[in-house]
Amino acid sequence: MDVTEQIEKFHEFFDLIYKKQLHQAMSKGEKSISVNFSELSKFNLDLAQEIIENPEDTIRAAEISIEQFGFDIKDFKVRIRNLPKTQQEMIRNIRSAHLNKFIQVTGIIRQKSDVRPQVTSARFECPSCGNTLTVLQVDTKFREPTKCGCGRKGKFKLISKEMIDAQKIVLEEAPEELEGSEQPKRLDVFLKSDLVSPMSEKKTNPGSKNIITGILKEVPIIARDGGKLTRFDLMLEANHIESVAEDFTELEITAEEIKEIKELSEDPKLAKRLVNSIAPSIYGHEKVKEALILQLFGGVRKKKDDGSVTRGDIHILLIGDPGSGKSQMLKRVSIVAPKSRYVSGKGASAAGLTATVVKDEFLRGYALEAGALVLTNRGICCIDELDKMTKEDTSAMHEALEQQTISINKANISATLRAETTVLAAANPKFGRFDPYELIPKQIELPSTLINRFDLIFPIRDIPNKTKDERTADFILKLHKEASGGEIDIPTQVLKKYIAYARQNINPQMTDGALEEIKEYYVKMRSTGEGDEGYKSIPISARQLEALIRLSEASARSRLSDKVTKADAKRAIDLVHFCLSQIGVDPETGKLDIDRITTGITASQRGTIATIKEIIHDLESQIGKQIPVDDIIMKAKDKGIDQDKTEEILDRLKKAGDIFAPRPNFISRL
Repeated sequence: MDVTEQIEKFHEFFDLIYKKQLHQAMSKGEKSISVNFSELSKFNLDLAQEIIENPEDTIRAAEISIEQFGFDIKDFKVRIRNLPKTQQEMIRNIRSAHLNKFIQVTGIIRQKSDVRPQVTSARFECPSCGNTLTVLQVDTKFREPTKCGCGRKGKFKLISKEMIDAQKIVLEEAPEELEGSEQPKRLDVFLKSDLVSPMSEKKTNPGSKNIITGILKEVPIIARDGGKLTRFDLMLEANHIESVAEDFTELEITAEEIKEIKELSEDPKLAKRLVNSIAPSIYGHEKVKEALILQLFGGVRKKKDDGSVTRGDIHILLIGDPGSGKSQMLKRVSIVAPKSRYVSGKGASAAGLTATVVKDEFLRGYALEAGALVLTNRGICCIDELDKMTKEDTSAMHEALEQQTISINKANISATLRAETTVLAAANPKFGRFDPYELIPKQIELPSTLINRFDLIFPIRDIPNKTKDERTADFILKLHKEASGGEIDIPTQVLKKYIAYARQNINPQMTDGALEEIKEYYVKMRSTGEGDEGYKSIPISARQLEALIRLSEASARSRLSDKVTKADAKRAIDLVHFCLSQIGVDPETGKLDIDRITTGITASQRGTIATIKEIIHDLESQIGKQIPVDDIIMKAKDKGIDQDKTEEILDRLKKAGDIFAPRPNFISRL
């Protein structure tokens, strides 16, 4: 098919099918029109085939045909979407046979450069004869004319140049399309003209999933001496970009599956079946599994009129002995969740979790690269070995866990990225294993500010117990005997669809009964905090109250119910109370104290610290600046504080900078 025939056919196609859309685009001042490939192939199969085999010239013919309509608009582009399966390629399967062909790729945007102008053509004047020469700029280097018709060579005068906006993005394969431990491959994508308009910019933010159609080009690699290498790099010149919301809302559920989901929701043993299906290859830990199921369903995200947002995501921390099945649970959750990433603490840094600014070689600037928490926006991020990360790296997670955004201000880039991510983390105790004679909170070596942001914290202990050990051994040995890994109560694919359906369609409302139940528990717990010397321990804080609401909503969602009932509230209270009773007990009073977890100092300790400070103040007025430690110990004994406790508090005050030791066995206040 020659060019004239192509232009005629395209003119007929637009006149017949896309005339209304063309008029709308022109009236809105848009610079392009999106054409569905399937409609074009129905209209004329040869034309559709020509686009795939020779895209550049064929699309140009389509643009010329639009100019014939007489619209007063320059550089109008034709964008083609929805290519057939034969043209949809994975990045790893792209080969030299695809060069200059029209293909479609899907992936997550990892990196994005700034928008910069690029020259497309330049006009030169010959000083000798006045002739005007136009040179198209197709390479990366700026080209000048070599000679004129009059015989002159070199030194031509540049009159004008045409420029368009250009931008580079790096596309990475989506993790769910990979098999096993394959590393996701990357491809550079070149965007220009209206694809870099402010509206299109939002589609191409790092972390978003996109379907991109375009023409595959080769890019020469420049050697150090300035010459070209025999190896070439690949680049996709984008023609059309379509954003894909890749999360629970993306999964398509058929009418038959909806019927199956609704039947499953009416099962009286549903809660037990869900718990059995979350990690069937791990024995026991029912409470933890129940919490993980509720985490997958999640609470309801609420946006208030004043602009403030309350997160619906439930964050869970598992702290346990080696070999207790933490990592297995994390791996299993990352399989069940539609959008997830598995990160290991030792191999993760602050930049790898949040976002980083990298030097862009393509347009000579800086580009933003998204980390794991941004890439799992509206998904789940499983972080293993959290205790192996440095304090600087874990502090980068604070904003993502509570505000659900990630702000970055580096190298002339200021951006706020969305990170509506659910976090499931696992860590080991302080000395690798829990000491049965030591209190659990003392063995959790994580910053209190980070711990405070987790809704539920589960200690998973491995204590020898003959009956339990026999059952565990039977269970594990049976698993090894059956190669399939035992029966799953609800198949993974059905469970995935069930969770997705609940998150898409169910937004439960709190009933008065549920609110009353939570309020009663909260007030009752707060009132148990009265301690000695008038010091109040804080058994539960407002953060736990929000956690109770989120867990209640998740429980209602798991039943596909629009109302949060009293039973859902009780289920949430059971889980929160189970966690608090294991890690929030003050050893001196035997009461629950949330400060045990959040600040590391209990209310009774705070009271003792205040007493020691008072003793130091009194002795300073009697003795002078330098106070003997023995005198403080004697005074403290009179007030019922033993020697070890006094010495521990003095060490703590020294670390805090309240006191110092001018000489051995003496202290002074600062």
